[in-house]
Amino acid sequence: MYFPMSDLSSEHRNNLLHSTIIPRPIAWISTRAANGQINVAPFSFFNLMSGDPPLLTVSIGSRDDKLKDTASNIAATGEFVVNLVSYPSMERMNITAIDFDSDVDESREAGLELEASRLVSVPRIKESPASYECRTRQIIDIDGRRLLVLADIVGAHIDDRAILDLEKMHFDPLPLDLVARLHNPGWYTRIHEPFKLLIPSVQQWRKGGDEPTRAQQPQALLAEQAASGE
Repeated sequence: MYFPMSDLSSEHRNNLLHSTIIPRPIAWISTRAANGQINVAPFSFFNLMSGDPPLLTVSIGSRDDKLKDTASNIAATGEFVVNLVSYPSMERMNITAIDFDSDVDESREAGLELEASRLVSVPRIKESPASYECRTRQIIDIDGRRLLVLADIVGAHIDDRAILDLEKMHFDPLPLDLVARLHNPGWYTRIHEPFKLLIPSVQQWRKGGDEPTRAQQPQALLAEQAASGE
């Protein structure tokens, strides 16, 4: 069925898009206000935009026609940390999604331990298995109610359990047990069944080369990776 966006209400557009553009990684963003107040909140309109240069983007909306604290803090200081969310952290992440007043430190409400970052003034969430220190490159005001933030990743903290080959910078994401957003109300997912599918070269395709790799269990993928020296 075809749905022209212009024919749908704001609520219906959100329902359609939130339920079909999935899964979405969750940016559990820590920021610091100009007065030093720490803020922590999750956002799923977020993704990596480039590896070289290392860039990510996040879209932050408003509430009651006022920018959320995360957006105001990023605009004021130009720095923030994106912390990814693991399954054991889900309940604490959910607490930080509550609409607290601006003078409330969500990290304290959720019982989070913060740790100083290396290159930005904003602390990271210590229990996050992957955190990215960011500096704002550009902020786009979409419609007065939502900001699109493009940021340079200046440093990354990755749980040692994910390291496969430090020299080659190869990582296995499965030990991170990351969670992604699905649809409302409150649906999420975990990565449990990855599969590998290599892109053939033009020459392989013309010759009718090997069949595409089928879905494999994580253990098989790791064994294959170890055997090949990747």
